Amino acid sequence: MAIVICRTLIVYFALLLTMRLLGKRQLGEMELSEFVLGALIADLAAHPLQDMGIPLINGLVPILTLFCCEILIAGASMKSLRLRIAFFGKPSMLILHGQIVQQEMHKNRFTLDELMQELRSQGYTDISKIEYAILETDGKLNIIPHPSESPVTAAQMGLTVQGGSYPTILISDGRILEANLQYVGLDKCWLTDRLRENGADTASQVFLMTVNEAGEIYFAKKEALA
Repeated sequence: MAIVICRTLIVYFALLLTMRLLGKRQLGEMELSEFVLGALIADLAAHPLQDMGIPLINGLVPILTLFCCEILIAGASMKSLRLRIAFFGKPSMLILHGQIVQQEMHKNRFTLDELMQELRSQGYTDISKIEYAILETDGKLNIIPHPSESPVTAAQMGLTVQGGSYPTILISDGRILEANLQYVGLDKCWLTDRLRENGADTASQVFLMTVNEAGEIYFAKKEALA
């Protein structure tokens, strides 16, 4: 049993490290090569865990090899447009100036039902009001409405608005984040005063507390769990 647990943990952390090194972009969107990599790694990792007679190295070496291939492909595609198109393809224009580009629909095997579903999911029902609909290489459909249908901005209305400020978390689930407190140039005396102002005696009573560059505080006290 101990051997099974050890092998499982080794494979788990090896996969975790591999996916972490691939970068956050791969976690949020998956290109074709990344999909293939994920499918192969899942299969390769399963065999040493299911059969204790297979040496663990027989599973780790192929995973490492695939990881190196993906890194090389990603690096080469960043330098070469032709390689990038060859490995990942290129975006396709499915709607242009309110008209469906049927040739691109057929080329990408994108049905009308799928197109309408994507449009509805993003709040569009009238194709004629869409300027561009672009199918990205990761399969996501980006929609750009006609200028007359785009939301009005403050600049277009001639209004001056203040820039937003990023909130910094000071207390998270009862724990004081001292590094963040120091980053915003505040101390525990200031924090204690703000806690008392919001009806809390200690940080352990606070679920979330943030402060932005304008000094505005968001305070959420912990609720009693049933």
